[in-house]
Amino acid sequence: MLLTNKVAVITGAAGPNGLGFATARLMAAHGATVVVLDLAQAEPAAAAARIGAGHLGLVADVTDRASCDAAIEAVLGKLGRVDILVNNAGITQPRKIVDISASDYDAVLDVSLRGTLQMSQAVIPAMQRQRSGSIICISSVSAQRGGGILGGPHYSAAKAGVLGLARAMARELGGDAIRVNCITPGLIATDISKGKLTEERKAEIAETIPLGRLGDAADVAGACLFLASDLSGYCTGITLDVNGGMLIH
Repeated sequence: MLLTNKVAVITGAAGPNGLGFATARLMAAHGATVVVLDLAQAEPAAAAARIGAGHLGLVADVTDRASCDAAIEAVLGKLGRVDILVNNAGITQPRKIVDISASDYDAVLDVSLRGTLQMSQAVIPAMQRQRSGSIICISSVSAQRGGGILGGPHYSAAKAGVLGLARAMARELGGDAIRVNCITPGLIATDISKGKLTEERKAEIAETIPLGRLGDAADVAGACLFLASDLSGYCTGITLDVNGGMLIH
């Protein structure tokens, strides 16, 4: 197993069909003790219980620095360390550029970008004391393409910001043996996309992807596992595309 005796914290991980939960299950299968962080209405404790005994589910709002700090303090108090952070929490909105309101902008940027910063800030001191750690940030192919299929331009901007933030953290934290990397998923079949695309539209999109299909949550989970494990021990500041070739097409 690749993550024996590791503690992995994953934000936005309670949704049973989401990237975070798929990642949590896979990391647990590889020996990690997993901490599911999510909003109260997502019931993170129940999600952790579905993964198995010994895992932890905590309520945390990544847009609130005090909430981030409290969650990590609870993790350290119970488990003693944090080895892996997956900054997965994010929201999207289908908006045209002229229709993005100030509240739209704040909502999307706060979760995806501010949330990535604040949860990273919460775990970094513990990782520095350990002199080890892996931080994985979930961006999006829309950050690279200048727009996606479901998210508006402010979503692309937020996810592009995640790429820049992760690289800056990688540069700053390398001396502490903390690795920081990004994953840029393409269109993945999760609850975020459920019901928003017809089967005909999905088929049209799949025809434009070199691998000929939409992604599954397990595809992203596997990439997270790689970046969390020692298999990627000399990788930091990278952007790992998990989009079936959508970016090159």
